[in-house]
Amino acid sequence: MFKWLSLIFILCLSACGWQFKNSELLPAELRVLSFDSADPYSDMSRVLREQMELNGIQTVAKSDGVANIRLNAVASDARVVSVFKQAREAEKVLSLTVNATVTIPNKGSYPVETSVYRTFFDDSRAALAKSNESESIMKQMYQQASWQLLIKISSVYKTLAVSPEKQSVK
Repeated sequence: MFKWLSLIFILCLSACGWQFKNSELLPAELRVLSFDSADPYSDMSRVLREQMELNGIQTVAKSDGVANIRLNAVASDARVVSVFKQAREAEKVLSLTVNATVTIPNKGSYPVETSVYRTFFDDSRAALAKSNESESIMKQMYQQASWQLLIKISSVYKTLAVSPEKQSVK
């Protein structure tokens, strides 16, 4: 009986066209953006451009009527959180902090900051594997930070779209 109910539920769910709305992250007004960076060839700039492209955001040259994202600073840090008996580092916490500024036409500029943290087990006996793992973790951190930036930009825009009467009620 349970199998039949679950089968009917799955068929109804797939038949009704229900789907996640992750593709509609940004409103239509922010589907065309200009992108600016202090270092346009950095890993974070490249990953943010890729993330914007994956979300259907068209990047254009900077102009007056188009919203702008400026990537101001990217800082990474590694702190030792545990050590082996021999006083060698065993585990690190990698952190990535990204500062950006969003300029929306007729609304102003707003700073946006996001931070991502990951743990990394440091094995000194496998130097090459450690290096590859560290690079892989940093790439994932860049992707997560770029995703978080887009979410924060969306929330800034939605906050600005609320009328002043509704803002005073909150």
